[in-house]
Amino acid sequence: MLLSDRDLKKALDSGRIKINPEPDFPTQLGSCSIDLRLGNTFRIFDYSRHAFIDPFKPDEFTKEIRIKEGEAFIIQPGDFVLGTTIENVEIPDDLVGGLEGRSSMGRLGIIVHSTAATIDAGWRGHITLELANMGKLPVALYPGMRICSISFEELTSPAEVPYYKKKNAKYVNQKGPGESKISAEK
Repeated sequence: MLLSDRDLKKALDSGRIKINPEPDFPTQLGSCSIDLRLGNTFRIFDYSRHAFIDPFKPDEFTKEIRIKEGEAFIIQPGDFVLGTTIENVEIPDDLVGGLEGRSSMGRLGIIVHSTAATIDAGWRGHITLELANMGKLPVALYPGMRICSISFEELTSPAEVPYYKKKNAKYVNQKGPGESKISAEK
């Protein structure tokens, strides 16, 4: 069952769900979700140094950049970058999060997640955003803007092995948009 705005307020007030910094309810709380804001750190692909990506050969094929306050990150048509949320999110063992792009961003051609829409029970950290510009024009993205929303759904019982307890939890407590760690699965 999806948590309503009332349930989200209760879960945040009680500490069941932790979001830091705390959301501003009048601007970030929807009827069944909470908007998250875009951070100032991005990971861009270094196309000039690599002919292709081999997921099983660990190699830095991206570089991290930081955008200064008040400046924009311009995402070009057809480009794909990693971003991050300002908010650090902690999900309890009996809830799962669902990440969705905002409709207002989609109408500009911006896709917020390519594949990773489920935020596991027991998640702890900043959420990496898989950002793509599917439009024909560059789009300015500003740190601090509401970029996506997260909703929460109750599990039938608490997860036996929540994300933070998994042996292979590659992204637990992440602070920024880290590179893919799929090579660790080999």
